[in-house]
Formats: sequence, C-alpha cells, structure tokens
Amino acid sequence: MTNSRRAGSFSRTLVAMTTVAWLVAGCGTLPGGSGGSGDTLTVMTFAPEGTNATNMPGMTGMAKAYERWVNSKGGINGRKLRVLTCNEKNTANGAAECARKAIAEKVVAVVGSYSQHGRAFMAPLEVEGIPFIGGYGVSSEEFQSTLSYPVNGGQPVLIAGAGHQLGRACEKVALVRPDTLVGDTLPVLLNAGLRANQMADASDIRAAEDSADFTPQAREALANTAGGGGAKDKDKNNGCVTAVLGERTETFFDAFRRTEPQRKKPQIASVLGSVSQSLVDRTGGKESPFEGAYITSWYPVAADPLWAPMKKVIADFAFGDDTVDADDSGAQTTWIAYTVLEEIIKGFKKDEDVNARKVARALNQAQAVKTGGLTPDLSWRYQDMRAVAGFPRIVNGRVTFQLVQSGRLVAQPGEQSLDMTPTLEQAPRVA
Repeated sequence: MTNSRRAGSFSRTLVAMTTVAWLVAGCGTLPGGSGGSGDTLTVMTFAPEGTNATNMPGMTGMAKAYERWVNSKGGINGRKLRVLTCNEKNTANGAAECARKAIAEKVVAVVGSYSQHGRAFMAPLEVEGIPFIGGYGVSSEEFQSTLSYPVNGGQPVLIAGAGHQLGRACEKVALVRPDTLVGDTLPVLLNAGLRANQMADASDIRAAEDSADFTPQAREALANTAGGGGAKDKDKNNGCVTAVLGERTETFFDAFRRTEPQRKKPQIASVLGSVSQSLVDRTGGKESPFEGAYITSWYPVAADPLWAPMKKVIADFAFGDDTVDADDSGAQTTWIAYTVLEEIIKGFKKDEDVNARKVARALNQAQAVKTGGLTPDLSWRYQDMRAVAGFPRIVNGRVTFQLVQSGRLVAQPGEQSLDMTPTLEQAPRVA
C-alpha cells in the first residue's frame, strides 16, 4: 500500500510538472505573470479605425513601427518589445474591450492611445495597476486618474490655446463642436482663452458627431460672426469660425464654403487633430479651403528638425503603411509616449522583473523625462500637478500657434509657444 501511494504521488507530481512546462513553452509566461517577465515587455496601443467619426490608425501604425525599430537595435535595455494593437471603434464597449484585452495579456502599460471613453477603459486598467502613458487627451479621465501619465495637455490646452489665438485675431468667434459629453467641455475651455484677451464668449454651435450635412451649423456660424461695418480694431478680423469636429471638420468647412458664396467669409480656424497637413494636401494644397486657417497645436511644426528621428523610423520601419504620417498629431503623440516608456524602462536593472505596478511606480518617481525637445521635460510627481479644475494631471500645458500658408502648416509669425496652464487654472470646472 505504501509503494502504491508513493507511485500515485510521483505520478501526480510528474503530471503537474509537465503541465507547468507546457504552459511556459506555449505562453512564454505563467498565468498571473507580468507582461515584463523574462526578456519581453508587452504593451498595448489602441485607437479607433474604420468608424464614421474620428479615426486614428496612424497611432497603432506608429506603435508597430516603433516596435520593429526598437527591436532592431536590441530592444529596450535588452528586453524585446511586444506591441499589441486594438481597434477601440469609437465606442465605450470597444474601449472596454481593448482594456480587457490588455489585462488578459498582462501588459506593463497602455501607450500612445486614443479614446473619448475614459470611464470605459480607465477603471479596468486602474484595478490591475496598469499605467496609461501618453493618451491623446480627449477624455477627462486622462487628466484625473492617478495611473494616467499624459505627455501633452490634451484637448483642454488645445481649445484654451485656440481661444488665445483667436482672441488676438478676431472680434467675434463662433465654435462648432460635437454634441457629446466631451464636446460640452469645449465652449468653457475656448472661452477661458478668449477672456484672457478681454474677448466676449464664443457662440456655441452644436452638431451631431457623425453628421453628413452641416449646412444649418454653417449658416448659424456665418450669422453669428457677421459684422456691420468691419472690424473696430484694424489688426483684427471681424469674425472667426472655429470647428473642432475631428474627421468631420472637413465636411463642415466644405458646407461653410458653399453657404451664401457671394458673402465674404470670416476667418476660419481649428486645432491639430481636426485639421492636419495631410488634410490640407488632400484638399488642394495651396488651393485648399484651409489656406490661411489658424491652427493650434501641442507640438512644433512637422518641418522642425526635432522630428527627424521619428521620420527616419517611419521611413525605415513603417513598411509602406500609409496611415503612418509624420505630420499626424496622433502618430506624433504615440512617438512621444513610446519615448517616455523607453526612458522609464531604461531605469530598471537588466535582470529585474518588470510589471505594470513597477512601471507606474517608476513614472510616479520620475524626474525630467526627456522627449528630444518635442515637449518640455515631463514629470508626474505630486509636486508637478497643477491646480486646473477637473484636469489636475496636466503637467505639460504648452501649445504652439500655426497657420496654413502656401499649403503648409507653418509657425504663426510673431507667436511663441505658450503655457496655457495659468489660463486653465482660472477657468470654471468642466469635468
């Protein structure tokens, strides 16, 4: 009986050991292990693709190009980078599904991603301690969650910056924006920038995010910016119309251009992400209806030599993926976010196990993470947080002012980059 029990015990032990060996061989890590176990770091980038509203395929494309590039030079600190991508679909369910996939794959971070549905993806990531590095900045949760590490000021600083830009150039302003929860924050932010220049609040014109006909909004914008006898200030335009509608911005301005063609149109404006160099190129270059438009951005113009490293990676490792455009603010944000990830991972010892919570801890303690001059040095320590109501995790409030000139986005003459954080600190809470 004793020998029989021993034989049974040995048999069960052998089966268990065989099962463990199979799991390790088949999956590369044990259940419950981290996405940074061994020699591989697993991360995710998600963004919407193929939707009727905003699409950001350049972000996932840039992430895969970065993966190929960094692995071609030995990985990060000797660790191979494994990038998972996910179509967020511009829906709360899609965002939540991407978060669940990230959790299932035990990623060490979600990097350089886009979603308006912050509640849907941020809560599950928080439960698992997964940091969210360098989101595009369109959801308020990105500037509230203690596990979010933004690289720019997101939509808040862009819209406040647009208010500053238009407040110096216009006497009346009309804002055309989505009729969504995110869209509801835009008038408050734009008006903060306008008020800083002693300007009246903008007319708030709502539109369905996926509308195919913006003629009613175009007529309303034209009526709200019409003037009686020209601008009182000779250095200002009488009226300006700014539209922040993502991919539908082009559709709106096409309707605007066709509305009452005999009338002189107000100055047009938007923010990077709604208007891009590729859009200007596609709509006629020098003959584009966006010629002369004011544009507010987070980053230097695409022609700046600071973007040269990113452009080389795109040329050498995007492998003909035409969604990856060096002029695209989504691709630019993803590049910067992965630059941050690489700098943080370099701080770990080569033989140290890396997991999501350790990466978050390193980010919380990081001082002066450099991004090659594309942003100010970044740090997300408690003392780096700013007193912006609803957006306490804005650590980079810088914007740049651009315009479309001869078919190219160029720096606006006489305008230097500006930190919009003080302006936002004076704005009412919007989230």
